Amino acid sequence: MKLLLTSGGVTNPSIEAALVAQLGRPIAECSALCVPTAQWGHPLCTPASARRFVSGGGSSGSMVGSGWASVGLLELTALPTIDPDRWSPWVREADALLVDGGDATYLAHWMRASGLAALLPELSDTVWVGVSAGSMVLTPRIGADFVSWPAAPDDRTLGLVDFSIFPHLDHPGFTENTRAAAEEWARGIGGPAYAIDDDSAIAVVDGAVDVVSEGSWARLA
Repeated sequence: MKLLLTSGGVTNPSIEAALVAQLGRPIAECSALCVPTAQWGHPLCTPASARRFVSGGGSSGSMVGSGWASVGLLELTALPTIDPDRWSPWVREADALLVDGGDATYLAHWMRASGLAALLPELSDTVWVGVSAGSMVLTPRIGADFVSWPAAPDDRTLGLVDFSIFPHLDHPGFTENTRAAAEEWARGIGGPAYAIDDDSAIAVVDGAVDVVSEGSWARLA
């Protein structure tokens, strides 16, 4: 699977170019499924914010509203009630999965419960485009400060990559997300980590990691 792990979505030409490179053809020729599930686990998210994401509006609207040939909705909480033979072809046929933010531990839970996590290793040509928690869910740990779902047993997530992500670096709406806070967070993570702002992304293809940025980022460990 190819990964484009963003903090704020496809926010600038450099991140968009990285997405097109991973897809291997123009966005207008590709299909996508959008996944809003992480929103339900975060207290700041609402039905209105979920609608903005899936309709292509809001801060991460550039993910869904980038001119895809088609965009469908994949709600992970529904998948355990559906035969995998029905929904897995939808996932396999999509060129990209657009995965919104919210709470990464909640998203990890439903990725496991739905069966999507088990399917990911088979999706060698699919591009995972995450925003915030939609990116953090693929890391080994997110740190206790980023856990908002009360039922989360700990801060561990899926560990598909070997580094952790501190998102929204120096974002005006998240005054606590400073470089100093990111460095303190990284000391508690115990492994490789990056801090990225909303104009940065981490691209992973065949295990090779590349930071794409028109903003600020830092390798912290």
